[in-house]
Amino acid sequence: MATDWAHVASPEHRTEPRDEVHHRARATDIAAGCPLPMLIVNMSPHGMMARCEVPLSIGDRLRIVLPAVGARVAEVRWALGGRIGCQFDQPVAIGDYVSALSAMR
Repeated sequence: MATDWAHVASPEHRTEPRDEVHHRARATDIAAGCPLPMLIVNMSPHGMMARCEVPLSIGDRLRIVLPAVGARVAEVRWALGGRIGCQFDQPVAIGDYVSALSAMR
């Protein structure tokens, strides 16, 4: 699969800092309906980066379960070498975000 790098959102283009975490999460590929185990390595109220052994593509939509928040829908914005960057459809409210971070650390 060829990647059109001109349209890839990368960590260098992030507008918001991320908090480092190390959290095993459950996710589901919405289109395929298959489970995706992943390790979330950093997060912000608007998105996250995770490691995932299942190959994903830009534009894939996932349902990710976060502690203290519940299920969130996110879009894969970039994918490279088993790592993915996702943007949540709806930002996590700051109070819920702080609770989620506390549970993940």
